[in-house]
Formats: sequence, structure tokens, C-alpha cells
Amino acid sequence: MTKQSNLKISALGDEQKGQNADLVEQSARIIKGNTYKDLSTIIVIPTRGMINYKVVGSWWSLMLPMNQKNTKVFAGGMEVGDAYNNMIEQILANPELSKWKYILTMEEDNLPPPDGLLKLYENIEKYDAVGGLYWTKGEGGQPMIYGEGKDGDLHFRPQPPTKDIQECDGLGMGFTLFKMDIFRDPKIGKPWFKTVQEYSQEKGPQMSTQDLHFFSKIRKLGYKVACDTRVKVGHLDPQSEVVW
Repeated sequence: MTKQSNLKISALGDEQKGQNADLVEQSARIIKGNTYKDLSTIIVIPTRGMINYKVVGSWWSLMLPMNQKNTKVFAGGMEVGDAYNNMIEQILANPELSKWKYILTMEEDNLPPPDGLLKLYENIEKYDAVGGLYWTKGEGGQPMIYGEGKDGDLHFRPQPPTKDIQECDGLGMGFTLFKMDIFRDPKIGKPWFKTVQEYSQEKGPQMSTQDLHFFSKIRKLGYKVACDTRVKVGHLDPQSEVVW
């Protein structure tokens, strides 16, 4: 008596199902995501030393593109502008890291969605910096989409989210992807990032955070910036643990 085989034979045509069913559609998805290109990325994170577990949990869930270079650099106990300047200086001085394509800034009170970085990659070739959408903390918070991105009309008034990819003049740095080439441009001048709290009789009071100081410099040189409002980033109050 012949023993019945336990092998399962695939039905004819199964190889044409799944991802193979529509190669045009699947190829378009791969092209849109840019994952077939060099997406080598250094994640830079300034920290005061203690990072909330909710934030760490969101970072652990962050999806990374397959077979791409990725690493993290921390700077602890420094003023935030100095921390960014220090980390980027070290990256540009490193024989290996200086060749990578992108820098992603993350901050210790921001919770990006799992697919956030993958979405930022989709549009980074069209812009020089693309960031996720998050809001200032507290009731009545404002969207951190500053200015309209119009040449000759630079300003940093918060703008309402109106479309998926929204050109602007500035962003926060809690989850923002930058082309590495920006930091090689000598016209921008150093320090790249500076928290400004100054007064002079000629200019009056001058106040800006390190992020808008940098964005003001690059926008005046014609660099393009956008917010990807599909990438919704939480903004944590570590004392109350409320996420805004």
C-alpha cells in the first residue's frame, strides 16, 4: 500500500499571487519610498540624561528601511544648540559617517509614529529638510509649521496644517530629516544652531530658538523646507506624562 505524502504541492499559478500579482503597482510603491536608494542616516539626539519610557518605547518601534546604514549619536548635558553643533562637527570629522546621506534629529520629549521615518524618506529628495508635525505643549498649542516657504517672504508665524506635504520656512527639530550636504555649505556659517537672547540699540531685542535660527539661515540661501503632516509626532510633558 502506498503511503500518502505529507508534501503540499502549490496550485498552478500561486507564484503569480501576492506581491507578484501587480508588478507595476508594487514597483511604484518601492520607487515612492526611495528604499532602493542610499538612505544612510545618523540619528542625533541631545539629552539632559534621562529619557522617559514612553519616548524610548516609540523610538524602539521606529521602522527602518531594509539593509540601510543607521546609527544613533547622543550628546548629554549640553545646551541644545551646542549639542547639535558638537554632534554634527564630530560626524563631519569622521571618515565613515561624513559620507552618509542624512541626519535625523530627535529630541527626548518627542514620540514619532512607527512609520514616520519611512514617510520622511518619500519626499526628502524634493526638499533639503522634511519634518514630522507636532504641536507646542499645553492647551491651545500651535502647530510647529513656521512660515509658508515662499521665496522673498520669510517669516515664522505658525501655519495651520492644510495638506500632506506643506512647504514652510521652519520646523521644530523633534523629528526632522536633513540632507547631510547642508552642513557642508560654507555659506551658512557657524555655529549652525544658536539660541539667541540678545538686545542691541540698532536691532532691538533678538530672540530665537536654535532651530529657527538655523532655518532662517538656510531659507535665506534658498534651501527648501517642508512639513509632512502625515507624520504625527507626540510632544510629551515628562512631569504629567501627558502627550500633546
